[in-house]
Amino acid sequence: MKENLSSNWHKPILYALILVVGIILGNFTKGNFSFKDLGKSSATPIEEIMEIAKSKYVDSLPSDSLSIRLIEEYLAHLDPHSVYIPPADLVEVNEQLGTNYRGIGIEFQQDRDSIMVTYVIPEGPSQKAGLQIGDILLRADDSIQLSGKKWNADEIRKKIKGPESSSVKLEILRDGKKIVKQILRGSVPVSPIDAHYLINDTTGYIRIDKFADRTYEEFMQALDPMVQKGIKSLVIDLRGNGGGLLSEAVAIADELISGNKLIVYTEGLHAPRVDYSTKREGLFEEGKVFVLMDEGSASASEVLAGALQDWDRATIIGRTSFGKGLVQQQFRLSNGGALRLTTAKYYSPLGRNIQRSYANGKLAYEHDFYNRINLDAQGIPDSTQKGKAFKTPKGHIVYGGGGIYPDQWVPVNNIYLDSNYQKVWQENLINDFCLNWYLNNKKAYNALNSEEAFLKTYANYDWWTAFKKQSNPTQQALINKLDKKQAYIKATILANIARFKWYKQGYYKVYNSLDPGFQNMSFVIK
Repeated sequence: MKENLSSNWHKPILYALILVVGIILGNFTKGNFSFKDLGKSSATPIEEIMEIAKSKYVDSLPSDSLSIRLIEEYLAHLDPHSVYIPPADLVEVNEQLGTNYRGIGIEFQQDRDSIMVTYVIPEGPSQKAGLQIGDILLRADDSIQLSGKKWNADEIRKKIKGPESSSVKLEILRDGKKIVKQILRGSVPVSPIDAHYLINDTTGYIRIDKFADRTYEEFMQALDPMVQKGIKSLVIDLRGNGGGLLSEAVAIADELISGNKLIVYTEGLHAPRVDYSTKREGLFEEGKVFVLMDEGSASASEVLAGALQDWDRATIIGRTSFGKGLVQQQFRLSNGGALRLTTAKYYSPLGRNIQRSYANGKLAYEHDFYNRINLDAQGIPDSTQKGKAFKTPKGHIVYGGGGIYPDQWVPVNNIYLDSNYQKVWQENLINDFCLNWYLNNKKAYNALNSEEAFLKTYANYDWWTAFKKQSNPTQQALINKLDKKQAYIKATILANIARFKWYKQGYYKVYNSLDPGFQNMSFVIK
């Protein structure tokens, strides 16, 4: 009984604060309140309650702000995507919608207790300072230990990151020798387009990682040479693309849809309807379009796919998308943080909103998503997500609610459900093998000038035996249980090794060429 009372001491205060914040946010959404007003008043109701609680409550209060916890709780009851962004996280959150981030420009992995560089971003600060794949990071600025202890990835980033134009001294281990590198932190360029190449003479492929502030520009730079070469079909890979800027998705849709047509519209109780329509003659309005989607395709990805599907302009291939049909607007707060608040819903040209239901709360909303992933991994299409049916101009039936339902269903590789594979992944065996192989064969590997040359040289190599040889007896026993899945693991190994030289372009070009699921899709001409 005593334990129960101690765990619920804050509830009366919490309920009172929920009422206060509800009134404030209610006035805010009606346009009668601005967060700027918080600084004008000597004390808000929230501040008064907090001061009384701090000075009068029977026990000490937790060090974190109850008001912030309350706001987070309140927003979670509005919808799953309205969030409070603390000041410490705002820069990093905003960087996600850009094509540059501030840092030193490396990727790394932890091999036992060593932090090892696995990629150096071209034209980034670390490349300019001479860092290489395989370097082990020992210390930062003499006193900050990096290797020699288990860290999680976020902890390592915090130890290395710092203000732009500041410098960090890294002590590294390379080929058994300690070296010191002084690196000036700066802007690191990262393309929102992961890969673009010709699958065959008539089919182009473009993989979009996110809809950031230069996605449309880089999409056009990838598409134009393909059009000049006379492609008849275009594959747009949106798998795992969580969305981003609506304007970028609209601009890309405009290049693929002919005539004067609606692409998407947004509307909310306090946000009048806004239509986004085609404005110009597009670069690829006549050829076939195929869009690849999965459970991770969301928001702006669904705007693009929904417009193309509604106008009978594309064949959607894969699995049902995430189902996010809400539009957020970001408001700066006086404490340096931000409120990202849902202000409208978006609707496809036929009027369908693909937002999954969140009527049962955020926890049920998240559980629904994980349940869908589990069904997909079993090869079971989740037809319960189909909402209201709509008919396209050519009579094709599409659905609102629950995401974009594909025209052609492609089950996920069932290896993800295999507990043996999950253990292999958790122990990082594949990544460790790939990095060690690269470091031991770097000279011959770097002499290859293309992904095609790499595949020609190594596609028939016995990767399975080499992978097992690197492992200890316990790990080998685990790997032996995956013998029937070795084709998938070999494809993953080759793609990861290609990534060391050709980055994401190399990864997807190699992996797609070896993935049976990709090779069996309708756009691949044998």
